[in-house]
Amino acid sequence: MMSAGLLFVTVLADVSHAKASEQCGKASWYALTSKTASGEYANPAKMTAAHRSLKFGTKVRVKNMRNGKAVTLRINDRGPFIKGRIIDVTKAAAGKLGFINAGTTKVCLQIIK
Repeated sequence: MMSAGLLFVTVLADVSHAKASEQCGKASWYALTSKTASGEYANPAKMTAAHRSLKFGTKVRVKNMRNGKAVTLRINDRGPFIKGRIIDVTKAAAGKLGFINAGTTKVCLQIIK
């Protein structure tokens, strides 16, 4: 007689240690001088960024996960439009985050307000 057994399945998921208000992924930088989606002119020397869905004016703390450098940025544009990227920052912000030469880096961003 065959005995019935229980089958236990363990599901492993790649769970980020990010807080609910934190988003991690790839960042890139851009140096536009045209109008942004918010209507203001882009300025590569300012500490601003583009995000797909955050409200214009939202302040975020962006931390470069490769070197630990962090900056506070204001969302004033939409983007990035390249799959896998979560934020585009100005050239000035990329400089402070230490990734101008690399072009992209892994970051975590946290909404401040």
